[in-house]
Amino acid sequence: MATSIAKLSKSFFIKLLVGIIILPFVFWGMGDVFKGGNQNIIATIESEKVSTQEFVNYIRQINLNEEQIKSLPNTDLIEQILSQYIGRKVMALEIEKNGVVINDNALRNIIKNDKLFYKDNKFSRTEYEKFLIKSGITAPQFEANIIEQEKRRQFLSSLAGGIIIPETLIVQEFKKENQTKTIKYINLEKYHSNSKPAEEDIKKLYERNKNIFFIEFKSIQYAEIKPDLVSGSTDYDETFFKQLDVIENQVLDGKSFDETIKDNNLKKVKIDKINLKKEDQNKNKINSIPDDLFNKIYNIKSTKSPEVINLEGKYYLAEISSIERKNKLIDDPEVQEALKAQLSFKDKIEKNTSIAKDIGLGAYDGDNFKKFADDNNLEIKNYNLSNLKQNDIFGEGLVKRIFLTKDKETNLITNSTLTKTFLIFTEKTEYKKLDKSSNDFEKYAAKARLNLINKIYKTYDDSINQKYKVELNQRTIDRVKNSF
Repeated sequence: MATSIAKLSKSFFIKLLVGIIILPFVFWGMGDVFKGGNQNIIATIESEKVSTQEFVNYIRQINLNEEQIKSLPNTDLIEQILSQYIGRKVMALEIEKNGVVINDNALRNIIKNDKLFYKDNKFSRTEYEKFLIKSGITAPQFEANIIEQEKRRQFLSSLAGGIIIPETLIVQEFKKENQTKTIKYINLEKYHSNSKPAEEDIKKLYERNKNIFFIEFKSIQYAEIKPDLVSGSTDYDETFFKQLDVIENQVLDGKSFDETIKDNNLKKVKIDKINLKKEDQNKNKINSIPDDLFNKIYNIKSTKSPEVINLEGKYYLAEISSIERKNKLIDDPEVQEALKAQLSFKDKIEKNTSIAKDIGLGAYDGDNFKKFADDNNLEIKNYNLSNLKQNDIFGEGLVKRIFLTKDKETNLITNSTLTKTFLIFTEKTEYKKLDKSSNDFEKYAAKARLNLINKIYKTYDDSINQKYKVELNQRTIDRVKNSF
């Protein structure tokens, strides 16, 4: 069911899932309550018990991939999923206590106003039923999900309703992004690149993770659905599209690819064992299928599950007939690259952590900033920042971090991928003035409001963690891990 909900990513679920929708419980915030207990109970929230079967059903619904399932016994993924699930259960209890109700009329309006189910600019019951069949869920299941999401949206909206933002908070938000800063900086790229992963470390990492290094070969088959084959006409007319609907409904109802093409006089094209690069097992390039069509077919999720594909006004019936995986050896260039990148990333994290701790201890104050550069043969450069978009060296996210650094302070800033890392020292800051009559005032008022709402949600989250007594059955958690 989670897969079907994901297909609505451009629909009303994105509109509803603004802000915090699930309040996950972090395990270290549960009071260290791990029990032996009943093997059929994985957790208890107040007096409500969460059965093992209920939780396993939830895991199946979220459609973990094969590698995630294999990793369950050796990672904390089960704990993370359980944390999220408990968060959902707790919020449901809060919603019930606060009397949030979605009636049948409200539910009907949400569904009927969603353009995903429109045909000819109006709601189509047929399109709605097609979606349910294709997604593999029943109407009650789908509608229950809508009710759950709408209750959360209304409940969380009530927490932050009627907020008046003080002008001081608006000015603070404006100053975060509108200032001129004079800094010194050291680019740590050379510092990090001096460390090369040892061969022994590369081998150990490969042995621990060899199961994730594989190449996937898919056997695909497809047939173009042409008007002259299915309707006896050369035009894409009403008769053609009626037959196209018939074909689509047939495969949704479980009719096989071969049966469908036989019944509709379609001409099959089959390509055996091809990888994502359009290469066969001997690394020969397959050029008989256009790239855009190949990509559409290759991204079909399930085997033996034919789909109708619309590509630039042409229609195809396609399926993945089989998938074969072949392990890559350690000397494969792509494997080597991935292993070295992982070890380099780990090394960067360790070095950056050490630098950050030293900054906290004052190790880069005064002349020590220059000493670090000299000791590591690095260059100190001067720079002036005046706006967020000044990204010839620093991206917008890094500029925001620099703008938050106070004068005469040293800071370590990195992007999310650690491809850019800088040690910076702020010398001087000048703030711009905010005109209350400008559009900027409204813009930063909205930002200040959003930040305040997030703080309210965080406070609520903390209070809920303290309000509900949650007990976990660690033996059962371990048993679930090893059952997959």
